[in-house]
Amino acid sequence: MDNPNIKPAINDSRCVIFNTQSEDYRCAVILTVKRATGTFSLVGCMFMLFVIWLLRRHHSLAQKMILSLTVAAFFDSLAYVMGESHPEGPLCNFQAWWLTYFDWSALAWVCLITLNLYFNLVREMSTNAYETFYHLIAWGVPLVMSSLPLFKGYYGPAGAWCWITDDHVAWRFGIWYVPLFTLILLMICCYARIICVANNRMQSWLGTFNLERERRKVSLAEEIKPLKWYPSVYLLVSIFPLINRLHNALYPLDPSFSLTLLHVLSAPLHGLANAFVFGLDRDWWSLLTPTGMQLALRSRLCDGTRIGEYHAGTVRYTQAQLADLSGDDDEDANTLFYAPDMTLKERGGP
Repeated sequence: MDNPNIKPAINDSRCVIFNTQSEDYRCAVILTVKRATGTFSLVGCMFMLFVIWLLRRHHSLAQKMILSLTVAAFFDSLAYVMGESHPEGPLCNFQAWWLTYFDWSALAWVCLITLNLYFNLVREMSTNAYETFYHLIAWGVPLVMSSLPLFKGYYGPAGAWCWITDDHVAWRFGIWYVPLFTLILLMICCYARIICVANNRMQSWLGTFNLERERRKVSLAEEIKPLKWYPSVYLLVSIFPLINRLHNALYPLDPSFSLTLLHVLSAPLHGLANAFVFGLDRDWWSLLTPTGMQLALRSRLCDGTRIGEYHAGTVRYTQAQLADLSGDDDEDANTLFYAPDMTLKERGGP
């Protein structure tokens, strides 16, 4: 009772990248590289999440946005390590939708981080009230963009993973590549404007020496330095996928092994690229010394420590609110300890 259709079906389910037999070494290489790069990104995102949790860097709006970007990149990396190349069906559609959604979500957060920095530094606006709006954009727009091909039935096998099929090339570029490179170009222009304004502003701070002004100058430069690399790394990891998809459009029946290999080497690296930008902030590394990590872990895990010589109460470590930059330059913006309405008697005095 041999069925001649069984073997081809198994082969197709295992290797639909080059339309060859499952034993083709090229398929094994592509799938292995895809899992490896996806795993590297996953580890990079997990490292970022651990550091953010450990150092409590999730209080200000900018820190929350970086946290949301990391979460989106984490789930995006999961899509690249999902099993092997799938044939058409619900699992393939789910992988394609998942990949499109979190690719878009990560891109949206990078754009919003750029926009938020522009509002803060160029327009000198407070954006704390925009947090809900940012979340609606970053999670809502990707839902629309990823669901349109799903409702149209355009998802299916598309190389090393499931995505919009070769029969709908216009949708590939309309849903992803054209918006991607347009937004990258806009972000580069936006950062050029931010850097220009910041340099002019730092040069205009003349007069007598003021410690607080010098701190602000350093803080401004340090804040811009790592964030400006986000558009660049997204551009770098998107070039080879674009070239490969253009080749797929021109030669749909003759996929290139070398271009596909470069595609799977770069496309899953969004999470690792974000971790690289994240690591450019020197403040993080200065706190990640063995002593610093030990103190941070004690603060995290032993947050209920009580101080015996004072009135018993739970000790909490909180980040001081940033001082209003528009106020007097001579004010000290760093609040080390604050105990409201505590009398001398309550502190154990006479």
